[in-house]
Amino acid sequence: MLPLLHSLPADRVPACGETTSRPAASALRPYVVGYAGFRTVVDGHLRRRILPITVTTVIVDFAGPGSWITGPRSGHHVHELADWRYGVAIGLTPAGVSALLGVPLPELVGATVSPSTLLGRRAGELADRLGSAPDWPARFAVLDDLLATWLVTGRAVDDAATRAWWQLQRPGRTVGAVAGGLGIGRRGLELAFRRRIGMSPGTVARVARFQRAAHRLGRPGAALALATDHGYADQPHFSREVRALTGVTPGELFAFLQDLRRPAH
Repeated sequence: MLPLLHSLPADRVPACGETTSRPAASALRPYVVGYAGFRTVVDGHLRRRILPITVTTVIVDFAGPGSWITGPRSGHHVHELADWRYGVAIGLTPAGVSALLGVPLPELVGATVSPSTLLGRRAGELADRLGSAPDWPARFAVLDDLLATWLVTGRAVDDAATRAWWQLQRPGRTVGAVAGGLGIGRRGLELAFRRRIGMSPGTVARVARFQRAAHRLGRPGAALALATDHGYADQPHFSREVRALTGVTPGELFAFLQDLRRPAH
């Protein structure tokens, strides 16, 4: 499962909630990377730091008005009143955006839209079905069933940009090597990403590297390991990138992630 870290609390809040995750069913994985269940137990005002991410995220809130679709993004910002409190985040690949939402991915980059805008009545059905399920495994099973029914796979495009997007999610893949492996030049790949993905290959690789590092830092018992363990040249490089992409230091990011990764019930 690709890392799916959409946001973090913008302020340290001890025991602020719970999270759990699961990959999508194997037949869905060209379109859906997985699901992340969340429950926030903080009352009142909650600020969240929206993080760079390479996937499109469908947030389904069971208990309030906090359902949103957010596109991939290369920067961070603080959402002053985060109204998603109890629900599921669904990560969509470029093919999944085409097959489920039916819009060009570049239109969603950096954007936030209401699910009803793109899903219509299915948005309400999704929230109702998930909210009535008794636990997280049941909710994830509902998602597997509904998404398999709703995906219009004939819309999905399997082209060089889509294949390169997948390859750049993996460690150690450079843009030049990926382009060469696909038999196209780097300039050609840049143009294909502009049309199909809406972010440059270098930006996708940069954000994917950050997401992999954040995923490792959030594991139970993780330590703030050496930068080279996360694919960075050295510690100053790691620190610069984390500050640029999140607005916090690596130590602060690590503390937030360790607070967040609590087992769900």
